[in-house]
Amino acid sequence: MAETIYEGRVVNLALETVELPNGATVELEIMHHPGAAAVAAIDDAGRVVLIRQYRHAAGGYIWELPAGILNSADEPPAACAVRELREEVGLAARDLRYLGVILTTPGFCDEQIHLFLARGLEQVGEDRGHDEVIDEVREVPLADAVEMIRRGDIVDAKTIVGLHLAADVMRAATDREDA
Repeated sequence: MAETIYEGRVVNLALETVELPNGATVELEIMHHPGAAAVAAIDDAGRVVLIRQYRHAAGGYIWELPAGILNSADEPPAACAVRELREEVGLAARDLRYLGVILTTPGFCDEQIHLFLARGLEQVGEDRGHDEVIDEVREVPLADAVEMIRRGDIVDAKTIVGLHLAADVMRAATDREDA
């Protein structure tokens, strides 16, 4: 049984009565989210595109990969990734590779973020929404971006996972070339 508590622009909150695998019945507050996509866009020089975006819930600006919410439950995550890459940083990619999916906060939210690696980048012009406050776009060597995680300069979960997965793919490609 579920009771909708709140319906918003991005999320819906429900109080759900569920039976757990151990037989216990509990009430859970569950936040439903349409899902999202994030893109590790890496240029031919091995630099990844990072944005410094304002996030009120995080208390200010944070470094992130370009990302955004699916327009609908039917929108393919790859289409969202392509759209967000163009809107936020003005790039199109010749190659888009699926890296995987993460659950952001599975204790209370069903949000899934689909992660992609974009290569073969071309500048096409950005088209940011009025609610996207990005004060810097930076191309950072991938190894330096991973070091930013270690230093605590990047704290956003989707960005941390996306950068590590992209680094693994890039490392494997280099290893094949060297063999």
